[in-house]
Amino acid sequence: MLVRIYRPAKNAMQSGRANVGIWIADFEPASPKRVDPLMGWVGSPDTRGQVKLKFKTKEEAVAWAKREGHNFQIFEAAPAPTLRPKSYADKFRYDRIA
Repeated sequence: MLVRIYRPAKNAMQSGRANVGIWIADFEPASPKRVDPLMGWVGSPDTRGQVKLKFKTKEEAVAWAKREGHNFQIFEAAPAPTLRPKSYADKFRYDRIA
């Protein structure tokens, strides 16, 4: 089984930075999803597709994959941009250049 190890992107709908530092390990799908002809639901007989493991560091995720004997692939995300704190009062400073 191939395990993907990655750090998820920040949620675009919220400005908070919760869960930004975690690493996720999930399994590559073993079989494609198929549509049930009666109900129209999409499903797969592969139950490992439902498993997502969370780790604090990349090293913990890699150690887990090695200990369990899984092949793994690490996806490095682009570094998060640094945010400069801004003051609302700076917009009304007398020496501000427009």
